[in-house]
Amino acid sequence: MRFADKETRAPLYGERVISQAELICFENPKPGRPYEISIELPEFTCKCPFSGYPDFAVLRLLYQPGLKVIELKALKLYINSFRDQTISHEEVANKIIDDLVEACNPEWMQLEADFNPRGNVHTLIKVSHGKRKPF
Repeated sequence: MRFADKETRAPLYGERVISQAELICFENPKPGRPYEISIELPEFTCKCPFSGYPDFAVLRLLYQPGLKVIELKALKLYINSFRDQTISHEEVANKIIDDLVEACNPEWMQLEADFNPRGNVHTLIKVSHGKRKPF
């Protein structure tokens, strides 16, 4: 039987990894070809700036890469870093797309933040950047 060691003590290893998260990109393998990448992140959480209650959302990212492609594990850790942040739906959707655009400079990007209903209100935020190319 193995007992807790320094790797499982506070801050927990997941918390340490998330706190060190940074967006990483790699070279687009086909920069001259327009194509789209679709990513769904079904477990997004942040905190409501008014109540402090957790907000839950499904994030749907769709983009046409430029010279760089977003690395998925880095994206997951970056998204998880919002878990304890107090931030509005509108602000977080805009911050995420701004950070992603800065990291990878896509030809076009759209983020849809589909928040779970709370108090009989459902919120869907869509933000975009650039111009979508036909393919």
